[in-house]
Amino acid sequence: MRHVIHSLVLIAFAAASGAAWADAAVGTASGLPVPRFVSLKTDKVAVRGGPNKTHDIKWLFQRSGLPVEITAEFETWRRIRDADGAEGWVYHSLLSGRRTGIVTAKSKDELVSLHDRPDVESAVVAKLEPGVIGRVARCADGWCRVSGRGFEGWVRQVRLWGVYPNEKVE
Repeated sequence: MRHVIHSLVLIAFAAASGAAWADAAVGTASGLPVPRFVSLKTDKVAVRGGPNKTHDIKWLFQRSGLPVEITAEFETWRRIRDADGAEGWVYHSLLSGRRTGIVTAKSKDELVSLHDRPDVESAVVAKLEPGVIGRVARCADGWCRVSGRGFEGWVRQVRLWGVYPNEKVE
């Protein structure tokens, strides 16, 4: 009975969180959906080739708040993917549930408009360069409310890596 209730709660969570979550599996270690987006908790996060400390370090992230996608779980380790598609394993306590996103653009020279309201006709309050990281406060109807150093406003959801298409974030 306990497993049935747990499954119903996860199904309700998936339905409420958007279509992308509906296809997510449940992590064997955390009980949370996999895949899912999280962020790096600290400025130095070692990414390993496998899920324990005996595996070599493949690279080192040096930026807290960077969004990553958890693609698998093994005990206290999480396999993550970054915005460039690189994958490796990190210890779970180095990750945060805080949602962040990286601004993406069609070309490296394009600036992405940040609006004062979730409406393409609303005032543009800033132009963001690709690669800017912001905290995601919420997303709905194709727009996300983001903030960072010196900016706050609404950006089109398709211009953020760190949220799924049509995902609702509250």
